[in-house]
Amino acid sequence: MKELYLLILFWIFFTFTASANEIFLSLKKNKVNVRYGPGFEYPIKYVYKKINLPVKQIDKKENFRRIIDLKNNSGWIHVSQLKKVNSIISKTDKILFNKPTNFSKPLAKIEKGRVLLGQSCNDKWCKVRIGNFKGWVKIENLWGIN
Repeated sequence: MKELYLLILFWIFFTFTASANEIFLSLKKNKVNVRYGPGFEYPIKYVYKKINLPVKQIDKKENFRRIIDLKNNSGWIHVSQLKKVNSIISKTDKILFNKPTNFSKPLAKIEKGRVLLGQSCNDKWCKVRIGNFKGWVKIENLWGIN
């Protein structure tokens, strides 16, 4: 019985610890190296070339964060290359509205794959900025929301 109790405690601790590490971050620069492991001695796996691209942190070790992107590419990035600005990627074409309602004035068409800077979200809508436009998009089919 004692072993079962310890196993349950371990499982609860591991579940909450793992989920606490999973947050969305954004790339700080236009060129960010992704490595095979958590250190500069590991070779570069690939390079991102998109500032503000949202990535999901799934693990951390010292000054490196293991991330995964929208296409399930993963690797390690130094913490200096990441920021907490919430950016979002649209997984489908969307309409940017003036207010958080379908009956509001449409401001722009947002194409699939565009990076949006998120300002705030509720259950159904996110207030975003893209270029010179600010407005609201429906929350479904967005990737990068904490």
